[in-house]
Amino acid sequence: MLMLLTAQEILSPGQVCRHCVLANDQGEPRLHNGKVRCGRSLLSPVLASEPLPQRCPMGFRVVELPNPTA
Repeated sequence: MLMLLTAQEILSPGQVCRHCVLANDQGEPRLHNGKVRCGRSLLSPVLASEPLPQRCPMGFRVVELPNPTA
């Protein structure tokens, strides 16, 4: 589950990306191989299985949270 983080909130991409000119036609982030295409990597993951933390052009930290139903 892709989420965007601020200092105080966890937001869904639908709350943020629909206002971004880099979003797709449905207002969702453009993904390529599980990464946000418009994001840039912040750090290297500690484990190879961890996704790379990213930051979107609007300044939000982008993270992939585990699906609670999985």
